[in-house]
Amino acid sequence: MRLFPAFFYTDQAHITVFGGGEEARRKVRLLAKTTAHITVVIDTEIEPGFAEEFAGRITIAPRDMAGQALDRSKFAIVACRTKENCDQSIIWAREYGVPINVVDQPEECDFTVPSILERGEIVAAVGSGGAAPVLAKRVRTSLEALMPQNMGPLSELARDFRPRVYQVLDDGVKRRQFWEAALNGTPAELAMIGDLDGALAAMESLLQDVARSAAKIGPVHIVGAGPGDPELLTLTAFRLIQNADIVFHDRLVSDEIMDLVRRDATRVSVGKAKANHTVPQSEIHELMIEAAQAGQNVVRLKGGDPFIFGRGGEEVEALGEAGIEATVVPGISSALGCAASAGLPLTHRDHAQTLTFGTGHAKSGEVPDLDWQALAKPSQTVVVFMGVGTAPVISEKLIQAGRASSTPVAVIENGTRPNEIRAYGTLAKLPQLITRAGIKGPALLVIGEVSAIPADALAKLSSEAVA
Repeated sequence: MRLFPAFFYTDQAHITVFGGGEEARRKVRLLAKTTAHITVVIDTEIEPGFAEEFAGRITIAPRDMAGQALDRSKFAIVACRTKENCDQSIIWAREYGVPINVVDQPEECDFTVPSILERGEIVAAVGSGGAAPVLAKRVRTSLEALMPQNMGPLSELARDFRPRVYQVLDDGVKRRQFWEAALNGTPAELAMIGDLDGALAAMESLLQDVARSAAKIGPVHIVGAGPGDPELLTLTAFRLIQNADIVFHDRLVSDEIMDLVRRDATRVSVGKAKANHTVPQSEIHELMIEAAQAGQNVVRLKGGDPFIFGRGGEEVEALGEAGIEATVVPGISSALGCAASAGLPLTHRDHAQTLTFGTGHAKSGEVPDLDWQALAKPSQTVVVFMGVGTAPVISEKLIQAGRASSTPVAVIENGTRPNEIRAYGTLAKLPQLITRAGIKGPALLVIGEVSAIPADALAKLSSEAVA
């Protein structure tokens, strides 16, 4: 991230704008929406109508007064019409240590002026560092459709009511519960239709209800994070991790998805690696129960889908036994996501009419407890989760049970992610394939004729390129 977004408070602040032409006028037009004191240091002369447009909002100063203006300024914008005046203004600002934005000279800028969307106390800013201002404007336009005009009065009502909330509620969890209910419930609905008095009364009533209530217990949301690409999250999953007070997450949840978790939420890693169960499953249950009983908004974030080799069923049972409701949000299983990313159809009319999921996980030194005879049947695709460590025995057992040694296989590590690795080969050479590709796991083993389809397509593309 090259740009770090921040907002300046403008109450009692002073801002200096250098210039007197149209570029300076556009910047002042934006700044005039703030509460800041604005000084315009003119370069040669001020454009006709400039002073009249901002009468009462700006102070006009000659260039020999620039030092006095900069001495009290929080930041400055340089929009001069001549290079000489522009260069001199930059020098002055540097001497006074004032951050500057220089129009059309990104190399001289300490900050950029983003594309801004304002709804009362809610301000959204979209910047590109000058790389793509049109794209930034497009994003802002999209946000405008999501932020109705009446959100401004609602934000101002929330601002004015905040001291009252702190007066009545001394518990941070309860305050959060209040604001979530107020800004997503009746008070917000009334404010959005213009009934601010009704909204204020509804807020006060809700505040008293929250103050009298005991800490709310549960539910705990068990959420599937999918295979790793954040764009494959469901909308429900995104909303829940944005609202969570605490997130218990697996090792398989990608950093990109964790970046979407609410910034001030507590994050607890309960991930397991092969032969290294840092947090036992029973302790994960206890942690979730304890957080829910404390009234926190709890999310258990799991890679893939919680109910496909994710032990989500065990967690639902443990929470139920403790009297805590559990909601489950499905995620795209890594089998489906990784196969789709590789262009590999798990079922196909010509090659696979059956799809079977299995786990390669086994106790140290033991053979996975699978029905090898059933898995060796033809015209089916077998997807093995966590099968890298036991790949030699999986290959051996399937061939012994009658699956052809030439059966195509695919191994996919970190599917859908930027560091994805794909390897293609045959069942007989599965262990060597994993070693040669440098795959350490966790990874998926896809066994069956459909695994040859991506490899055949690549070979065809290569031959066409040569031709």
